[in-house]
Amino acid sequence: MENLNHALFLWLNAPEHPGTLLLACAIFFAEYAIWVIPAIIGFGWLRGSGRTRKVMLEATASAAAGLLIAQMIGWGWPHPRPFMLGLGHTLIPHAADSSFPSDHLTLLWAVAFSFLIHRRPRRVGLALALLGLPVAWARIYLGVHFPLDMAGAALIAALSAWLAFRAAHLYLPAAYRCAIRLHRILFGKLIQTGWVRK
Repeated sequence: MENLNHALFLWLNAPEHPGTLLLACAIFFAEYAIWVIPAIIGFGWLRGSGRTRKVMLEATASAAAGLLIAQMIGWGWPHPRPFMLGLGHTLIPHAADSSFPSDHLTLLWAVAFSFLIHRRPRRVGLALALLGLPVAWARIYLGVHFPLDMAGAALIAALSAWLAFRAAHLYLPAAYRCAIRLHRILFGKLIQTGWVRK
């Protein structure tokens, strides 16, 4: 399995001198596309109905669970990144920590899969799930992840979305009440002007 992982990585990894446009696209997807997650959750919370806000909180719980599971795996079973093994070309800086699974993709797909569970945000969830494909490619292309890191991220994201959905009755009512109180304190003036929903 590890030989296949290395072979797939070398096939997808960038050459020593990649084209400028392709490199710029890869850096965008690898490092900046992830910011769509807080933007969507923030917008959904500020402008959405009570039901939408609960979905945003559940997606946030899914992301937190996914990242926690990913960190635990990284601590318990550290797997070197390609550049730590002298494989391929690394075109962005990265800490020499465990590569498995990809935190970026775990976060992105944990939110995407959480949205896919619900009917209303399903299109957004599908768009985020598809966005994960170029993100996965870019992280491999730039030399900081192996292909199996992405497969692991997909499994963990699916598990975390399922856990957040199944356990929602345990945490969501209290979390929603606390979040609404904080929301009204922080955005009181914007609520009065109508820019933010109460």
